[in-house]
Amino acid sequence: MPGFFLKPQRRTWRRTATMYGKVMSRGEQTKASAAAELARQLHEALLRERIVPRFVDSYVLENERQALQVHAVMYRDLLALLHREALLALSVRALEIVCDEPRTPRRQAVLFRKKFLASLVRQQGWSVGDALDFQRDLQLYEGLVARAAAPRRSRKPFEAANHPFADRCAFLLDSSFLEKARMAASRALVELESLAAQVCGAAGAGNKPEWTN
Repeated sequence: MPGFFLKPQRRTWRRTATMYGKVMSRGEQTKASAAAELARQLHEALLRERIVPRFVDSYVLENERQALQVHAVMYRDLLALLHREALLALSVRALEIVCDEPRTPRRQAVLFRKKFLASLVRQQGWSVGDALDFQRDLQLYEGLVARAAAPRRSRKPFEAANHPFADRCAFLLDSSFLEKARMAASRALVELESLAAQVCGAAGAGNKPEWTN
């Protein structure tokens, strides 16, 4: 009689374990899909809104710095470098919106961040070295932004943002006129952070996005 009940119990346990594994697998796939979708939308929105080219063109016109656009190859390389900085700023803000929800478990936030970065690397076609460089710079951005966040006060119109994007872009764009370049980069940063909020579905609604569900 004991053996009669043992086999059904074992089969039931195996069925339950298999079903549990499938549910967990679907959950992981959902998180991976959400992270990949966020990475894709951020990249496409950045290209669509042309924030980086508009930022550079307006700076050149306002400050009569046409020399920055004389050499086509150098100008293209400049835009590529600034685009990378913009993608860093977008990623930092988007991950802050998604992962800093108090009800989101830390493990879930870490996992989402990992999958987001992996998806971004695939979409951009980066090499291993490029991926590691981006991850390192992202961590640098996050650390500097966290230190500058408290105490937070509204920035006056004539003040440059206390943000790595403003500092790094100013140096890349026009180190000879650093303060003017920082102000221009600060205006671009406002657009980038607004765009990140829109992509995450948080703009104007006051709700945290459902990426991590």
